[in-house]
Amino acid sequence: MMRYKILFISLLVAVSQNVFPQTEDREITNVQTIGLGASNILDTYLSQEKYNGMQLRYISHTTRQPYELWSEVFIHQGIFSYAEPRSENNSEQMGMYIFDYGRYRDLRHDGNVRLRAGFLAEIGGGFLYNNSNTNNPAQGRLYLNVSPAVTGEWTFKLFNKWFTACYELSAPLIGAMFSPNYGQSYYEIFSEGNYDHNVVFTTPFNAPSLRHSLALDIPMSKVSLRIGYLGDYQQAKVNNLKYHTYSHLLTIGVVRTFIIHPLTR
Repeated sequence: MMRYKILFISLLVAVSQNVFPQTEDREITNVQTIGLGASNILDTYLSQEKYNGMQLRYISHTTRQPYELWSEVFIHQGIFSYAEPRSENNSEQMGMYIFDYGRYRDLRHDGNVRLRAGFLAEIGGGFLYNNSNTNNPAQGRLYLNVSPAVTGEWTFKLFNKWFTACYELSAPLIGAMFSPNYGQSYYEIFSEGNYDHNVVFTTPFNAPSLRHSLALDIPMSKVSLRIGYLGDYQQAKVNNLKYHTYSHLLTIGVVRTFIIHPLTR
């Protein structure tokens, strides 16, 4: 009986290694980043005015490579924005949490260039508060997106040190979002249960959005310093309402890379 168990386990291991070929070394890269910059906010459910101000964003970006040509990406973002209209007589505050999970495949990984493409699944939730409104002072944010994404890395030598330039781009292809309808209050939705097309499917036609970043990794002693730019342009026109949040951020962070060696037989 024990002989059959050993044979069965050996067969499972052999099949898993053939179906999911692993690299000799598994690489895990974690980037902790702070972004600070300008933000432009419009939400016609709360106000017809555009609000301009500052945004602070925290990003945790982890990349793992469990298989030879495939990478996994985990991204956590925490966002806070403070903005005012042209009159400067009131303000809006926005808070968001966003989580992304992605899978990328290597298109090219030779020499000093690496190109990858794949998809990101993103879920985000938060609020927008307008301190001048009485009937509808706040707006809830909740959405789910699936986005094609591409990344590129170029490593080059300068001053006898290896630098890396990184670029990332993603754009939602399909998703869903929560939105009240024009003139509909949150009391009607949650207290009276009056549903009025409050879950809206989104595409590039009614929610054209884009997020991209460009960064340079500067080698230090044991880590790298990442300095870059993040442009995040999220917008939608649903239920006769318009939303957008445009962000231009200067980012700075720390890059740590870990190498995990697989168990040898």
